[in-house]
Amino acid sequence: MNGLSRILSVAPMMDWTDRHERAFLRTLSRRTLLYTEMVTTGAIIHGDRDRFLAFDPLEHPVALQLGGSEPADLAFAAREGAQRGYDEVNLNLGCPSDRVQRGRFGACLMTEPALVADCVAAMIGAVDVPVTVKTRIGVDEVDSYEALVAFVEKIAAAGCRSFTIHARKAWLSGLSPKENREVPPLRYDVVYALKRDFPDLEIILNGGVLTLDDAQAHLQQVDGVMVGRAAYQTPYVMAEADRLIFGEDVQPKTREQIVADFLPYVERQLIQGVPLKSITRHMLGLFNGLPGARAWRRHLAEEAHKPGAGPDVIEQALACWRQTQEKQRAA
Repeated sequence: MNGLSRILSVAPMMDWTDRHERAFLRTLSRRTLLYTEMVTTGAIIHGDRDRFLAFDPLEHPVALQLGGSEPADLAFAAREGAQRGYDEVNLNLGCPSDRVQRGRFGACLMTEPALVADCVAAMIGAVDVPVTVKTRIGVDEVDSYEALVAFVEKIAAAGCRSFTIHARKAWLSGLSPKENREVPPLRYDVVYALKRDFPDLEIILNGGVLTLDDAQAHLQQVDGVMVGRAAYQTPYVMAEADRLIFGEDVQPKTREQIVADFLPYVERQLIQGVPLKSITRHMLGLFNGLPGARAWRRHLAEEAHKPGAGPDVIEQALACWRQTQEKQRAA
């Protein structure tokens, strides 16, 4: 569609998919598209632009997700992101949090399709990179398939060709953001139907995808799959993405290889003054499901926050994991 593959991506997640998490995920998969946390237009216009938009070149392909509802502001923010080298700019139309609603963006914009269309058109007019949207299948009582179709038609008419659909509706009151990710039922059938009814649009499915096997099953019906919390909580699920999803003739790295490959990035960040704990918090789940995972997590959690903590903390955590493995084999 535009040279940027969205066949597999990792969802934008507030407080989770910061630049260190994205750099870590890149050591697992070379091809998976990564997204920033949502950045508001206000933060870019009035805040520390360089801090909010910073990323390491190794993160490519990487997309910037924006939150906002003023076309001119979104155009400005999109332009800033594109100038810094982001491969895509995405508009958040799915977050239901109270804070986001107060700012008049996120999921509440599903009730204002004309405004969203204006926002998307302004962003497309401001940048040369693709502009996409991430949305829900509905919001509150506006949850019929007909309403979703009308919404997609309106946004597509403004020029958007790629839609990531979280296969749950959102409740704007009564549920927390966490509950909005769990309580409304997943409706994959709705996303599949959307692809059938809009064959010329790129439809990406998001929600409840826990494994690459799940992703492969969904790819029989849609153009791409976005993985969320599974990529964060059990990151090793992404290790075979390049082979299984993108068809590359590569073997997945071992967890130890991933740690070794990530250490140069860690060292560069420490030189720049980044605390080790800001990086290692994203590595805690690497050994989940294996004997020794608890020893790995404990050592990182206890040692990475200490003043002067360096790469040796990660190497020591790896040694703790190995010792547990050896004890298991000897038992």
